[in-house]
Amino acid sequence: MSCAEKETENTMTIQGQVKGLKKGKLYLQHLPDTVLKVVDSLQIDGDGHFEFKTEIDSPEIFYLYLDKKDFNDVNDRITFFGEPGIITINTIWNAFDTKAKIEGSESHKKLEEYRKIMSRFNKTNLEILQAAYDPENTKDSVIMDSIQRASDKNMKRGYVFALNFALNNSDSHIASYIAVKEVKDANRVYLDSINNSLSPEVANGKYGKELQYFLEN
Repeated sequence: MSCAEKETENTMTIQGQVKGLKKGKLYLQHLPDTVLKVVDSLQIDGDGHFEFKTEIDSPEIFYLYLDKKDFNDVNDRITFFGEPGIITINTIWNAFDTKAKIEGSESHKKLEEYRKIMSRFNKTNLEILQAAYDPENTKDSVIMDSIQRASDKNMKRGYVFALNFALNNSDSHIASYIAVKEVKDANRVYLDSINNSLSPEVANGKYGKELQYFLEN
C-alpha cells in the first residue's frame, strides 16, 4: 500500500486479485505529462491479492503494469480510468489485460462504452489495409481508388462518432479525454464545441484543463 496517511474525498483505492499469480511485481502508473511515472508498486508473493491507495486531483487514465519476469511485455498492462473511490480490478496472470474486469469507476464505464464502438471502426480499418496491401489490388488503380475512398469514409465516420460521443457525455471526463487524446487534430470548431459544453467539474479536471490550454495556444 502507498504511504497516504489518511483517506480523503480524493483518495483512490485500487484493489483486486491477479488469479494464478504466485510471484511478481505490480506497478500503478500514470502520465502526469509526457513521461510514464510509477505512482506505487507492490511485490506479490502469495495469492495475487493487491491494494493501492493514492490521492488524485481529478479522474484520469492510470495503468496497472505487471512485471512477471517472463521477458515478454505483451499482455502486461491494464489501462483504466481512475477516479476517487474504490475501484476493483480482477484478472488472471496469463491474460492480464484481456481478461481484466474493472468495477467502481463511472468514468471507466464510459471509456469501455466508447472503445467498444471504436473497435468496429478499427476492425474495418484493418480490413481496408489488408485489401490495400493485396498484390492483386495494387495493380488496379480503380480498385485502389475505391479502397482509398472506403478508408477516408471509415475515418470520417470514426471521427464523427468520437466527437458526438464527447458532446453527448459532456458531464463525464471521457468528453475532454476524447478531445485531447483521441481527436486532437479535429477541426477547431468541433473542439471548441466540446470545450464549451463541458460541465464545470469536467472543465476543471485534468483533461478539461489540457483541452483549454491546447485551444488557447
